[in-house]
Amino acid sequence: MQSDRKKTALITGASGGIGYEFVKLFAQDKYNLVLVARSEQKLHQIAAELRTNFRIDVKVIAKDLANPAAPEEIFAELQQASIKIDVLINNAGFASYGLFNETDLTAELQMLQVNVMCLTHLTKLFLKDMVKQGYGKILNLASTAAFQPGPLMAVYYASKAYVLSFSEAIANELEGTGVSVTALCPGPTESNFQKRAAMEDSKLVSGQKIMDAETVAKIGYEALFDNKTVVVPGLKNKLLTETVRFTPRKLVTKIVRSMQESK
Repeated sequence: MQSDRKKTALITGASGGIGYEFVKLFAQDKYNLVLVARSEQKLHQIAAELRTNFRIDVKVIAKDLANPAAPEEIFAELQQASIKIDVLINNAGFASYGLFNETDLTAELQMLQVNVMCLTHLTKLFLKDMVKQGYGKILNLASTAAFQPGPLMAVYYASKAYVLSFSEAIANELEGTGVSVTALCPGPTESNFQKRAAMEDSKLVSGQKIMDAETVAKIGYEALFDNKTVVVPGLKNKLLTETVRFTPRKLVTKIVRSMQESK
């Protein structure tokens, strides 16, 4: 049964890009918020604006999600503050770009920690209470990258394939519990993502018209509340994910490699 209390959403990667757009959407709908990201100063600035403009409660938790201890620390801090999470947005993630035998192992292990391990850990921690109360929503940020191998971003593409598969599986397990799971699978999106991945010269994004973070977040937000399991924003991206299903994997991999290469 749903409670009459004001609901709370936790959003990781809340300081910019798609995460920040989710923050604004939940604030407009008067959700209390828990904002998680590395930049404490930026989060406090956002929190102050939200409290003033929307009269909601906002808690800031500055954490580096590449730290394996972060999920338990976040959960413990919220338990101590008696804050119950009704909606979990696992948005945080990043990529690295280049040939796997040349890229930095430490960065890739940190990527897996954020994109896969932390997402799984947070979901495990907050899901139990959601099932117990008979209501909850989880959105995991996957990608169109989840649908095919990605030469030059091999670890990132593989991490998003995990997110998609994991989300679909637990969405099935949770049918009838009042808890829904949505995998949001955008294509390239205007954000700081490309700069951090050092892939601004890739043909995939360079000179291309790509979706803005606000549009992606709105589509994901609507899908979340429509209890959709998988949503791919944009007709071009939808066609891409359908096409690869009927194309030989070796050819798909070669095409992706060509798109990923620098101009």
